[in-house]
Amino acid sequence: MTKQEYYDEYRAAERAFQEALKDRDPGRVKSLALKLHALVHPACVSGCGGKTMADWVAEYMLAGHKNDLVPRQPWETDLHYAGTDHVPMVWQLWHTARIEDLVGNFLLADRDQLFNESWRRKIGSPITDTGNALEAGEAAEFGKAIRPEALRDYMIEVGMNTRSIIAGLEENELFSTVPEEWVMRIYEAGGVISDLRSVWLLVFWGRLTRAGMLETPMTNHYMMHLPPCLDNLPILPAETLT
Repeated sequence: MTKQEYYDEYRAAERAFQEALKDRDPGRVKSLALKLHALVHPACVSGCGGKTMADWVAEYMLAGHKNDLVPRQPWETDLHYAGTDHVPMVWQLWHTARIEDLVGNFLLADRDQLFNESWRRKIGSPITDTGNALEAGEAAEFGKAIRPEALRDYMIEVGMNTRSIIAGLEENELFSTVPEEWVMRIYEAGGVISDLRSVWLLVFWGRLTRAGMLETPMTNHYMMHLPPCLDNLPILPAETLT
C-alpha cells in the first residue's frame, strides 16, 4: 500500500465516521472510531497486521532521527496558536500521545491520566503539558531531552488504554458533553499551561461531545501530525507502507 492509498483509506473511514455521527448511530460511531484509531497507532496497539503510519514514524525516530525538524502540521489552521511552525519529529509523537492521554482519561472516562512522575522521568520530558506553546528553541531543547524508546512505550500504553475506554462507552454518554470541572482537571494536572497558545485547548475540548472527541483529538488529530513526518522525511522505502 502506498502512502497516498493509506491516507485515502483513513479519509474514507473518517467520512463514514462523520456520517455515523450525523445519524447518531452509537454502534457505528464506536466501531469506526476503533478503526480510525488503529490506522494511526502502532499496529501492536490494535493487533492489526502490517505497519501503520505511526510504526514508520516511531521506527524512524528510534533510528536516530528524533530531532529532525518537520512542519508542525500540513496546513495553517490554528498555527496562530502555536509557539513555532516547525518542530522536532519527536514533538509530534509527544504532543499527540499527551493529548490522547489527557482527553481519553479525564474527559472520556472521568479518571486519572496515565502520565505521572514515573513516566516523566522515563521519557526525560522537561514538561508535563502538550507542548503547544513551545518556541522554536524550546522545542529543540525539548527534543534533545526526550528518550525515544520510553516515549514509544508511553504511546503504546496510551493507545491500548484508549481502546478499552472506547469499547466501554455507553450509548447515553456518546452524544453528551462533559462537566466543566472535568475539563479544568486537565489544567490542574499540568496538561495545559496558562499561556493562550495552550489554554485555548480547554475551551475547544469543553465544547465537544464524547463522540466528537473520538474524532478530534483521539483519531483525526494524528492526521495533523503524522503526515508532516512522512511527507518531509525519507521515512518510507519506495513510498510503501505495507
